[in-house]
Amino acid sequence: MAPGRVEEDSLGPREVPDGAYWGIQTLRARENFPVSGLRASPHLIRSYALLKLACARANVTLGAVDGAKGAAVEKAAEEVAAGKLADQFVVDVFQAGAGTSFNMNVNEVLANRALEILGRPRGEYQTLSPNDLVNRGQSTNDTFPSAAQVAVLLAFRELRVSVGLLAGSLRKKSEEFADHPKAGRTHLKDAMPVTLGAEFGAYASALEHVMDALGPVESALAEIPLGGSAVGSGVNTVPGFRAAAVQEYAAVTDLPLRVARDPFETMQSRWPLGAASAWLRTLALELIRIANDLRLMASGPATALDEIRLPEIQPGSSIMPAKVNPSAAECLDQVAFHVVGADLATAFAVQGGQLEINVMMPLAAYEVLFSAEILTNYLPVFARTCVDGIVANRPQLEHYLVGSAALATVLTPRFGYLKVAELLHDAERLHRPVKELLVERGLLTEAEVEELLGSAALLRLTRPVP
Repeated sequence: MAPGRVEEDSLGPREVPDGAYWGIQTLRARENFPVSGLRASPHLIRSYALLKLACARANVTLGAVDGAKGAAVEKAAEEVAAGKLADQFVVDVFQAGAGTSFNMNVNEVLANRALEILGRPRGEYQTLSPNDLVNRGQSTNDTFPSAAQVAVLLAFRELRVSVGLLAGSLRKKSEEFADHPKAGRTHLKDAMPVTLGAEFGAYASALEHVMDALGPVESALAEIPLGGSAVGSGVNTVPGFRAAAVQEYAAVTDLPLRVARDPFETMQSRWPLGAASAWLRTLALELIRIANDLRLMASGPATALDEIRLPEIQPGSSIMPAKVNPSAAECLDQVAFHVVGADLATAFAVQGGQLEINVMMPLAAYEVLFSAEILTNYLPVFARTCVDGIVANRPQLEHYLVGSAALATVLTPRFGYLKVAELLHDAERLHRPVKELLVERGLLTEAEVEELLGSAALLRLTRPVP
């Protein structure tokens, strides 16, 4: 490490690189937790910077912080929120409990940048202290969960767009395939017909319903513990700080944030992050189901269903020429599997709170934000490279449809369940079409068979009964 400035904390002096905006406590965290090389989400960095900006404004307004120094912190926070100094947030996502290391990383970066703005050297904390000024009236215990919940809200804004794009692509395909009747399947066995459009419409509807469930989760995330300080009581804050800080935070994030109705609960419990993770898991489970249906319908072409053709986006084998796999759907499965696994890790973190604080917050925040990020990134790609280019294989759809014995279900009101079951067993044993046996045995005329089991009738059967 190149020679640098000397800083001192309660454990003693250490040398910090001159070029670093972070300081001694961040240095210790880097040394103590070299776990993964993973760093905080940009959403968390931005939300934390905006939180510090809001707190600086509230403290200046309430007379708790000098105006010039507060303004310098505000400017530094605005720069970080805009993406500057992103490389200075160097604490591993696996770190000391509660996120103390990351909070101090933010405090030190903002303090040193504010010192520069004031024309002072980095590390001159007697002029502007990371703890006493940037962190004025705050604790890791109220700032980390507040910033984490805001970060998730910011991430969900982007995820909403991505889910909407995929749902829109599926909805367009449902309209394109609206007049494509096909054999339905339940238990992977022949069942009554549907249309390919109805299947795709149901996929779109499922995603739309999942999005409808996001509102209550976002409302829970918007209730934050900011101003609670160490345990919820607001120790070392000036009167009015809690409400002022939350109001300022809501203004700079453009989010409907509100003061916790029970400040002690929001210090102890991280259930809003758990709810956010559970919602992501629900979304992931629907995506897995959709991706696997597409893989199944596209299977073959010679030895399986081959009802649809997916876009050919890359060769599928290093040994079998011309083999093309459902690569986009396979990638979506892997993304969604990770989200499901991350939910379990989040669940353990959320239940890991004890008494007045949950020290496992960094893990919960990381898992939820990473899950939101990979879904946000990939869903539009999946829509573009897979869904938008799906083509129906109509001859194969018709082949399976007319060969499905399940169509005889429409005969049960006339002949009864047992009689139709006997007819189907005979058709299978004799390798004869059901339609032929119906006429041969004098059960129906050819015209009646066409009326009940012909092409027009089959399309009618795919429509929902009012």
